[in-house]
Amino acid sequence: MGLFDIFNRKRQNGHTHTMMIDNAIPDIPETTFIEKDVPEKEEPVEKSVAPLNGGIHLLYEFLDKNYESKGYEDALINPDATHLDQNVIALKNDLERSIRKVKTFYEDFIRQINFHISSRSRSGMIDTVEELTIKKEIAESHIHQVKEIEEQAKINEGVGHGIIISYTRGFRNGLAAISSHLILNKNF
Repeated sequence: MGLFDIFNRKRQNGHTHTMMIDNAIPDIPETTFIEKDVPEKEEPVEKSVAPLNGGIHLLYEFLDKNYESKGYEDALINPDATHLDQNVIALKNDLERSIRKVKTFYEDFIRQINFHISSRSRSGMIDTVEELTIKKEIAESHIHQVKEIEEQAKINEGVGHGIIISYTRGFRNGLAAISSHLILNKNF
């Protein structure tokens, strides 16, 4: 008699022992234990440094957009000079709003840093205070740049005025394209 023969030996009623076990266990659906749908992979959450959330990068992102193509498309939709003037005013307002957001962000951030500097100074955490001081200097440098951009935009100069020039150029190119298509390409 082999080692596993005990499981295959016949019972008095003629059934094997394994058959009896099979009949005693109810059928359990496969879905109870096996997940057939592939779960979606969760995107890793990136930790961002606080100044990136609303700092100078927000302002530069606004300034880096392509306003020439927007002006061109706007001219094709409504080729009116008052439309150009209104959109230039809207762009200036958007720039001013972005500058205010960034300034507010840095003012709040500097207040938080000042609290942490004073708190950590009282605790004798010299290295942490020095790191916080460096962060504060960076934030102050950024807010100084933002104020320069704001002042230049008020007198229609600098990078803030560049978006207006870009938009106006695009709008005028759109007007030229309309004239070219409607008038200049006609044969007499």
